[in-house]
Amino acid sequence: MKIVTLVENTCGDERCIAEHGLCIYIETERHKLLLDSGQTDAVVKNAQALGIDLTAVDTVILSHGHYDHSGGIMPFSEINKSARIIMQRTAAGEHYNGERYIGIDKAILSLPNVMMADGDIRLDDELYIFSGIQGRRCYPEGNRKLTCEKDGIKVPDDFAHEQCLVITQNGKNWLLSGCAHNGILNILDRYREIFDSDPDYVISGFHMMKKDGEYTDEEKAVILETAHELSKMDTIFYSGHCTGIPAFEMMKEIMGSKLIALHSGTQII
Repeated sequence: MKIVTLVENTCGDERCIAEHGLCIYIETERHKLLLDSGQTDAVVKNAQALGIDLTAVDTVILSHGHYDHSGGIMPFSEINKSARIIMQRTAAGEHYNGERYIGIDKAILSLPNVMMADGDIRLDDELYIFSGIQGRRCYPEGNRKLTCEKDGIKVPDDFAHEQCLVITQNGKNWLLSGCAHNGILNILDRYREIFDSDPDYVISGFHMMKKDGEYTDEEKAVILETAHELSKMDTIFYSGHCTGIPAFEMMKEIMGSKLIALHSGTQII
């Protein structure tokens, strides 16, 4: 198995571009996959710099319907027209941060290889996709500004468009999420409902980044409670992107070696 962070907010290889976005490249025994595609054509440029052949990718999983995870799909599709691109049907909707549109490029919907999902999918013995995350434990505070459009009216986004990928390889389970908008603890609760265990590894942003001002006491409490819960698990977590460096550092103090940072161009395994 091989996993490489192709795109992330910070740079781990001087040959690679860092941008606000996320893209993870994975090789399994049967598949070559992308989880998300970053914001721009950085996915293509970074893959070229690292010697990764994107024409061999057979599956792209879009974790949710935001531009910083889907923006590289159209540049990718110019060099790979056959890979199936799997998203929840609701990921094609209208998504906003305040008045700013942050949804996907609608041109993606015209690609013939797009596969719309309505809930969980077992793709094969290696790959499982789940959605339907309902819990609200330690719900990310940053979600408060995010909305979606329903019947022409903007309403708080419930992130029904978020899906997670589970990869089973060599007796180990890897859980991959893009931003964990539903909250990583709630995603893990949903995982346990399906698999009756904890994953061995998790790769995910935690959506704890704050761009303006300092964290409130309430925001800090969510970050610290999340870290304490994760630290009790026999699971290794890889995180970055929307987690934000200050939140990552707070969690790292609690989680220690169980929490590892993601960077553009670095290989996880």
